[in-house]
Amino acid sequence: MNFDAVVFDLDGTLLNTLVDIGNSTNIVLEEHGLPTHEIARYKEFVGNGVGILFRRAIPETSQTPDLIAECCDGFKRVYAEHWNDQTTIYDGIGELLSSLTNAGVKIGVLSNKPHEATLVCVREFLVDWSFDAARGQLDPIPPKPDPGGALEIAKTFGLPPERCAYVGDTNVDMQTGTRAGMYAVGVSWGFRPVEELWENGAKKVIDHPSELLPIVGV
Repeated sequence: MNFDAVVFDLDGTLLNTLVDIGNSTNIVLEEHGLPTHEIARYKEFVGNGVGILFRRAIPETSQTPDLIAECCDGFKRVYAEHWNDQTTIYDGIGELLSSLTNAGVKIGVLSNKPHEATLVCVREFLVDWSFDAARGQLDPIPPKPDPGGALEIAKTFGLPPERCAYVGDTNVDMQTGTRAGMYAVGVSWGFRPVEELWENGAKKVIDHPSELLPIVGV
């Protein structure tokens, strides 16, 4: 198999952001007098954007549209202060990105994280590699699994989607890649179980970043 570009999910794929996302969410929940969660629970909550994060984190009996909106605004404020407290790049990602870029493969990031937060994370943790595109949740395109963001990145690459691999760690990512007409590759080191990746359209599931290279053709 050979591909000319790779679109990566961010959280749970390139970066382990779970602790900072979970802690930031818990701070906002505490501010509103709501119960908090163990960090491990956030593996089940993340992946669909901030709005759904709070719909999953707040008890149904307490949810109102205004409360969800207030929590989303609060998260942007709190996460801006704590986004890099404990976030790290996954082992092997640096070597993977270097191998891809040295081979002339275009690389991009597509996240359901707010757009500005996505760009900040890329600039801080992935500054050593030149990404051809980086996009977070940005209106008017709906969040993943809508394929619009992935297709916009393919346009930025100047490539048809079938020449791109899409790499992520959740059902949302596998659905996004498949709907965009890209080759969906799941990663086992992220936030969701491997079975979920296969059930949602993964063509391959890899256990280490280096395993992506022969799939792309590097």
